[in-house]
Amino acid sequence: MAGHSKWSSIKHKKANNDAKRGKMFTKIIREITVAARSGGGDLNANPRLRTAIQSAKSVNMPADNIDRAIKKGTGELPGATYEEISYEGYGVAGVAVMIEVMTDNKNRTVAEIRSIFTKSGGSLGENGCVAWMFNKKGLITVEKEIIGEDDLIGVALEGGADDFDISNNQYEIKTDPAFFDNVYSALETNGVTVKSAEITMIPENTVILTEPDAKKMLKLMSALDDQEDVQKVYSNFDIPDEMMESLFT
Repeated sequence: MAGHSKWSSIKHKKANNDAKRGKMFTKIIREITVAARSGGGDLNANPRLRTAIQSAKSVNMPADNIDRAIKKGTGELPGATYEEISYEGYGVAGVAVMIEVMTDNKNRTVAEIRSIFTKSGGSLGENGCVAWMFNKKGLITVEKEIIGEDDLIGVALEGGADDFDISNNQYEIKTDPAFFDNVYSALETNGVTVKSAEITMIPENTVILTEPDAKKMLKLMSALDDQEDVQKVYSNFDIPDEMMESLFT
């Protein structure tokens, strides 16, 4: 099985408070707007828009917010124009970091990202320096209390899922991006409530960090995630479960 990044589950824990929830809404709204701008507002003809709306629904975003974001993308309402850019770099212990941004000011954004890396003991690298360590996958999470493991595996496999894991009291279903919609629809059809759904980058292998390095890495990832233009941050670090409690107390 491909590696698992701890950040995927940590960031959802962080998103439980209102401030983080607001920032998550902002990021998803940008993605919906850009998806609608690039591929149109028809969900049936725009897979990227469908995925963005699935992400919005998984965090209970109001339908009015989704509708306004689509209309901004299609030009029915005024809105900013964003450029999509990817950055790559390294954290402590040679940990790989990938960042996806949407910005209306590229020079400002790259300067801020470079500063975040420097302050956190990392370094911004060249494009392609770490991308080869990741695979693009659909990732759907479901709370364990919602459904039994065997039942969920059956539904997920029927939809076309290709990997399955259990982490932090939730199921993680991984799919080829081409089957992401099918798996999501299969879960909905069977009455399974989805906790989160996104197209993400899964690391081939992970780097297990010591506690001092884990603290530094979480500081870097949090700072990047909080930067207003950053949409998604990926990394290949892992933290032993027994260490997690001490890091958040």
